[in-house]
Amino acid sequence: MKHPKYSYRSEDLFLVYEFISEGSKGFIKKMVVYTETSTENVYNLGFGDYEEITNGINDLIVTNNGDSLKVLATVASTVYAFTEKYPNAWILATGSTNVRTRLYRMGITNNLAEIKIDFIVLGYNKEEQWEEFIIGEDYEAFLLAKKQNQ
Repeated sequence: MKHPKYSYRSEDLFLVYEFISEGSKGFIKKMVVYTETSTENVYNLGFGDYEEITNGINDLIVTNNGDSLKVLATVASTVYAFTEKYPNAWILATGSTNVRTRLYRMGITNNLAEIKIDFIVLGYNKEEQWEEFIIGEDYEAFLLAKKQNQ
């Protein structure tokens, strides 16, 4: 995505990414975590505010820090970094709420031409089937994979 993004850091395995959101509510630590699922080569993308008590992600909190586009662009940039390390991985993404899933769908829709240069993008539809992402369709989840060199 050609939007401004935050600098982030990752640990050695490129499964956990951290960055700081800067906005009207101050400086808020965010995390993106890629977790293996029970399906081979499929990783869940988890994202949210860092929660010190659990040393994990709170994906239900609404920060409203005024930088949502920059935050989404940063999350998207971790997808590129992750798939550089794991080129055969499929990334499963869904929001923790319907509103967040809609936000992800809007982000994909608004950047689909650019995303499709490098990634296969699927949506999980109401018929409980994966299909190539179609603008205007309502999806419950998204699946992305880096296109292999042709």
